[in-house]
Amino acid sequence: MTESAPRVWGGTTLDTRRDTRRRRLLEVGFELLGGQGSAAVTVRSVCRHAKLTDRYFYENFADRDGLLVAVYQQVAEQFRDAMAVAVGTAVAEAAPGPVAPEAVARSAVLAFVGLLTGDPRKGRVLLLAPMTDAALSAHAVGLMPMFGELIRVQLAEAPGGAQTTAALDERMTATALIGALSNLFVRWLDGTLEASEQELTDYCVRLLLTAAPLARPIP
Repeated sequence: MTESAPRVWGGTTLDTRRDTRRRRLLEVGFELLGGQGSAAVTVRSVCRHAKLTDRYFYENFADRDGLLVAVYQQVAEQFRDAMAVAVGTAVAEAAPGPVAPEAVARSAVLAFVGLLTGDPRKGRVLLLAPMTDAALSAHAVGLMPMFGELIRVQLAEAPGGAQTTAALDERMTATALIGALSNLFVRWLDGTLEASEQELTDYCVRLLLTAAPLARPIP
């Protein structure tokens, strides 16, 4: 038996149309969540803006929370990937010589802040939305180790840093830094922290470098 050819309607396959509808729902979910907050995201409002019926919504997501989590996951991965690329580039540019911790820290911070300023909706989705939505709050807690691991690896590779892959001091320092940095960015986004982009970046770099020794056990 041979596999049947995909059904084509209007020049596109069923799978292509389904993928297009899913992308549109995610785009609308992002626009509403990043622009107006989680309260604006309902099945009805998303379908209205996407110009789709709720049948197509439930074809892709079990419920509203499923869409919110998918949007959040997508944005979080963009931040993670941008930081990973920035750090990798800084390391590659230093080769074959030693990697300057400040260069790595600045690259990571610039990548993160660049996404915040390039599209503030992304920052609101990543940092502000979990503060007002229970589903996102629980998901955000689960994703924090992803960002913590990026920091932990850099702490381990810093000159004089512990070289064990699961050093408790590294993990505690990375976790503490994630909390501190998240609060800084949240206050910057909501306007309660009056600092320029350059001032924020410089401070975050100093914070990362100052905290690095905490990742090493006391002799």
